[in-house]
Amino acid sequence: MNETELKDQVIKEFVNLQRIKAAQDRSSEIEYQESVLKVRMQALGIPTEDLEIK
Repeated sequence: MNETELKDQVIKEFVNLQRIKAAQDRSSEIEYQESVLKVRMQALGIPTEDLEIK
């Protein structure tokens, strides 16, 4: 990952946190963000089945 890609990733993470903070229904927004991240991880070949912290 080059510097530009890293900056882009950090900006995306910041935007997502702002969306969660501003959401009227934070639980739904968190679930949405989690599902998006899982899809991205699976597309990269990262298994997501055992990632839940309990």
